[in-house]
Amino acid sequence: MGVSLKDPQDGDLAEVSDINVTPFIDVILVLLIIFMVAAPLSTVDVAVDLPVSNAAVQPRPEKPVFLTVKPDLTLALGNDDVPREALQARLDAETRGDREQRIFLRADGAVAYRELMAVMNLLRQAGYLKIALVGLEDTGQAAAGPAR
Repeated sequence: MGVSLKDPQDGDLAEVSDINVTPFIDVILVLLIIFMVAAPLSTVDVAVDLPVSNAAVQPRPEKPVFLTVKPDLTLALGNDDVPREALQARLDAETRGDREQRIFLRADGAVAYRELMAVMNLLRQAGYLKIALVGLEDTGQAAAGPAR
């Protein structure tokens, strides 16, 4: 691989222009093994309880539209109950047909994530794409006790 068997004419060895790729292949194989071992470690599923939001409180609109998902999975628009079939008509009446208005979605802690996503899909089908999730402000007391 880089050996010249010719007799040197003036005492110097001739330069070899062939590239020795063996160290390069060794490094590539070591990197391949490292990535093969490390890749599964980065995709571990861990069950966690989501924390309380500590985002800055946003200014409240003059007349916000609140949609609430109750623990029994019924919906309430403002303080009035609304059936899921009539949600779009009631939202259009509340917002005067302005589908760019933000809808504030509240849900009880006992409501499953699947049910919350179903309500968000209803809002999307009704044409309301600006949805804000309402949560409690983090006052530092949430870390003291376990989540319900």
